[in-house]
Amino acid sequence: MYKSNYGGPRDRPPREMTKVICSDCGKECEVPFKPTEGRPVYCRECLPKHRRPRY
Repeated sequence: MYKSNYGGPRDRPPREMTKVICSDCGKECEVPFKPTEGRPVYCRECLPKHRRPRY
C-alpha cells in the first residue's frame, strides 16, 4: 500500500549549503545548491527583486 509522508519527517539528508557573495548587494550568504559559474547568485533579501513575476 502507498505510504504518504506528507507533512511528516523526511528520510533525506540535510541540504548542503554553499557560501557565496550576493551578486546584487555583495553580502555573504549561504545557498542550498552549488552555483553555476557565470550565473548570478542572490541573497534572500535580493532574490525577490530579480525573480520573474508569476502569472
